[in-house]
Amino acid sequence: MKRNGMCPVCYLKQFFTPRSSVTLTCDFKKVLPDAPSAPIMGWSSWNTFRNEIDEKLILDTAKALKETGLLDTGYRYINLDDNWHSSLRTSEGKLQGDLARFPRGIRPLFEELNEMGFRCGLYSSNGTLTCEDLPASLHREALDARTIASFGAEYLKYDFCHNEKMSVYAPLVYGIEIFRKGNAPVFYECKKARLDGTARFMPDRYVKCGFHVSGLDKNGGSMTYDNVYAEEDGEYILTVCIRKKGRYDKVLAARIGDELYLYDVPPQKRWNHTARFQKPVFLKKGLNTVTLFNPVGKAADSAFLQYYTMAKELSAAAKERPGEYKPIVFSVCEWGRNRPYKWAPLVGNMWRTTPDIRPIFPWIKIIYNHTVKLYKYASAGAWNDPDMLEVGNGKLTRNQNIAHFSLWCMMNAPLVLGNDIRSISDEVLSIVTQKTMLEIHSDPLFKPCKRIIKGKVDVLAKPLSDDRVAVLLFNKSKREKIVHLDVDKVLSDPYIDLKHKDSYCVKEVWSGEEMHVSDELNTKILGESVKVYIFG
Repeated sequence: MKRNGMCPVCYLKQFFTPRSSVTLTCDFKKVLPDAPSAPIMGWSSWNTFRNEIDEKLILDTAKALKETGLLDTGYRYINLDDNWHSSLRTSEGKLQGDLARFPRGIRPLFEELNEMGFRCGLYSSNGTLTCEDLPASLHREALDARTIASFGAEYLKYDFCHNEKMSVYAPLVYGIEIFRKGNAPVFYECKKARLDGTARFMPDRYVKCGFHVSGLDKNGGSMTYDNVYAEEDGEYILTVCIRKKGRYDKVLAARIGDELYLYDVPPQKRWNHTARFQKPVFLKKGLNTVTLFNPVGKAADSAFLQYYTMAKELSAAAKERPGEYKPIVFSVCEWGRNRPYKWAPLVGNMWRTTPDIRPIFPWIKIIYNHTVKLYKYASAGAWNDPDMLEVGNGKLTRNQNIAHFSLWCMMNAPLVLGNDIRSISDEVLSIVTQKTMLEIHSDPLFKPCKRIIKGKVDVLAKPLSDDRVAVLLFNKSKREKIVHLDVDKVLSDPYIDLKHKDSYCVKEVWSGEEMHVSDELNTKILGESVKVYIFG
């Protein structure tokens, strides 16, 4: 890490002392409006069609979803994944559909899908390009969010390809200016700020106030103005006045109330000694507190802030579009690299827990094994996303398809089909429309399952409304297993907390078998298969 103008002692001390109290991922309010409480259900183009999508395919899939009854079952979202758009932005810099494959444009297509009863989704990436090297939204969040909203989208999957980490370095700040457009700026020199952490005043003969502040790097220090005055509520311009140093990127955040404003400062050439960077900010009438710091203490902070930026713009864009208000479900897709379950609930409605899924059962088991442990982080309107369903794809057997689907329902995961609906088999259709499993998935408690027992046969339990519990037995091995389940051990778990009964009425979901169970449930489970029981 560069010293970046810090005093030598402060530079060394930062490695041995706690960081500033300015935190990023702990004290932010949620920036998206409430989404549907139940995890979304729908279809995505990626798993089967990749880059071979066009308007006809989307419309034919929509017709198949409707004719097979999948729409009525709840599979309402049609999501166009990567390759929906052209490599060319419009003359105004806006995203647009592939010019050959979506000749009418995206909005007319979405209007037609809406008339059929569907909600529509799109894809972009939190990088300079998408995973297929098409235009993406990093540094273009405001324009792209409003373009996506103008198409009528109600879902955005936001990937992580070609991502560029935000700099851990801050510029050297010698003051700020506040003004409304048309009025003269008011200058607040850095000496009027209160410093925390590693921030220090450094003498500087090249700036008018004689000092600048260093030591704001890596969320280690901050400078706070407690007396920034505004004549009335409204939008003002906040200019950060910096001392030029270093041919490397820098980042500065200004926190005002609950809002965070980010300044990207490019590498500086020293034709002059100072520079100014401006942002529109909202100030309340009277005195305001403005805190400046670099918010990037670690990689997760960079990811959080970039998703935070798009989330804010999506929320604003959804509110600005005319007609009936329709929030945009925001899917954080950074592949679980930065533990998104710890911060994504503040900025997204769902977050990928792992890399992409494949129609290979060992890989599906790996994804399940990681995601099932994260049950504490999910709730109504905020879902762990182990990626789309592969039911009906590859060489998965019937039992594997049932297990895959059942596990996703128990984990309260989004149910997004990834197969070719135009040729869906009766067997696959019967699996993904299994009424009781879908009721478990959308139960109004919206609580994902907890793994109570881990072994060759995992035991999952999911609290349901009306004093019921769904219990899933998952035989992960390829051989048949005989299970003797201690019922009280499962149902008395504090997360489940079902009142003890001398006898439980139990129904197995996939076979329809009904029974009465007291202390022990005995059953056989085929290899790579599940049994799902509802205790009531």
